[in-house]
Amino acid sequence: MSYKAAVITVSDRCSKGLQEDTSGPALAEMLTDEGYEIVYRGLVPDEQELIESEIIKCADEIGANIILTTGGTGFSPRDVTPEATRAVIERETPFIPQAMLYYSLKITPRAMFSRMVAGIRKNSLIINLPGSRKASTENLSGIIGALDHALHMLAGEGHE
Repeated sequence: MSYKAAVITVSDRCSKGLQEDTSGPALAEMLTDEGYEIVYRGLVPDEQELIESEIIKCADEIGANIILTTGGTGFSPRDVTPEATRAVIERETPFIPQAMLYYSLKITPRAMFSRMVAGIRKNSLIINLPGSRKASTENLSGIIGALDHALHMLAGEGHE
């Protein structure tokens, strides 16, 4: 089955045109290479209400099966992507971020400084990723092989 994907970049600098978004396109390319259809690409500043609105739009209106956010997961006072995600998900899936952490810690001890969240809203799986291209693609690499099964289960199609 082909799944619909959305990628939302959360960045003050990119949203103001001060920096190029490299992580969003890289994540979209990884998903496309795995057979996902990119149905939405968004870019918002680090504002909780705007992040929440983007996630809700992707889940409720667009019907994306998987929604990846990139950015806003660190320690900066403006990093509020995890809070926005928790505000809109119905069920948290804590072991997805744990799997990414485990994978990333093999690459850098700085992985422990990310506050990623993952969860389910309706039929959409939402996963926060770090903002840098390197960190976001490394984290997605650690879980991408299992996502198809998760989405299959979320769609109510049982075990493969």
